Amino acid sequence: MDTNERLRQLLEQRGWTEYRLAKVCGLNQSTLANIFRRNTVPSIATLETICKGFGITLSQFFATEDTVELTPELKELFDCWTALSPKQRKTAVLMLQAMSQDDQ
Repeated sequence: MDTNERLRQLLEQRGWTEYRLAKVCGLNQSTLANIFRRNTVPSIATLETICKGFGITLSQFFATEDTVELTPELKELFDCWTALSPKQRKTAVLMLQAMSQDDQ
């Protein structure tokens, strides 16, 4: 997948317009217009800015496999998880499994 195709995919996944992306990233609309309409490849600095707007890293942008986006909520959960002992992790997994079965 090329860079522009990946950018379009991310816009579509989020239901964002180019205008919204420009506002979130603090970029000029003309910069994004050049990328999308003239099919130009953004500079690394511009791509980093766009990735920050999407809440992803450059490595996530270029990942070829399905990756999990580390949202603030997932980061908080991950940070808590890493502080647990192995026994506490097993207990947490059992609790989460029980909770997910309750929803079914």
